[in-house]
Amino acid sequence: MENKNKTKTNTEFYVQLGIIAVLALVITFNAGKIYSPSVTGETITVSASEIIPKGIPAVYGKEIGVSYDDISPNNPALADATIAKLTKYEGMQLASDQMERYIKIGLSISCEYCCGANAIIFPNGERACGCAHSYSMRGLAKYLLTKHPNMSDSEILSELGKWKVLFFPGIHEQKAQVLKDNGIDPTNYINLASNLYRGIEQGKTNNAGGMVGGC
Repeated sequence: MENKNKTKTNTEFYVQLGIIAVLALVITFNAGKIYSPSVTGETITVSASEIIPKGIPAVYGKEIGVSYDDISPNNPALADATIAKLTKYEGMQLASDQMERYIKIGLSISCEYCCGANAIIFPNGERACGCAHSYSMRGLAKYLLTKHPNMSDSEILSELGKWKVLFFPGIHEQKAQVLKDNGIDPTNYINLASNLYRGIEQGKTNNAGGMVGGC
């Protein structure tokens, strides 16, 4: 009787070990599915279509005759002409309250892939970068502040960010991936193109993609 009980105990012990081993395999398999980028082992990437703005800007596009689609490496002449349309408002004079907003917005974005300035303006509102991209962003900011004052600072900054992404599509596509990898929404143009996360892509991208429009 004692041997039978001992045999039964050993059998139960090995059955329990087997169950534990099976459970361990199941847990490991499920954990791998959760933490792997995809079931195929491929890295999930941010596509250009997620971040490249398309069409005519809703508020001001028809007014000044511009479309996001006009900025393309496939048509440098049209890109430069569109940048020039935005630039022509850069010399507009602003009232004191408009200037306060302009400084806040202008200090929040830079053209770091073209020049090393900290922002497109200095803290006193004067231009800080002489590249064509910065001129166009400053021009758009002044136009929207004077013609569409009901737009919020964030909305205006977001519009400047859209054009900046068009000016430097390749590097922003890579930056979008870095943002996404860090749990930050890359489709928010303030996240993607303003100074908020400036430099987050350093050391993680190859700066490929060039720029559109003269610098």
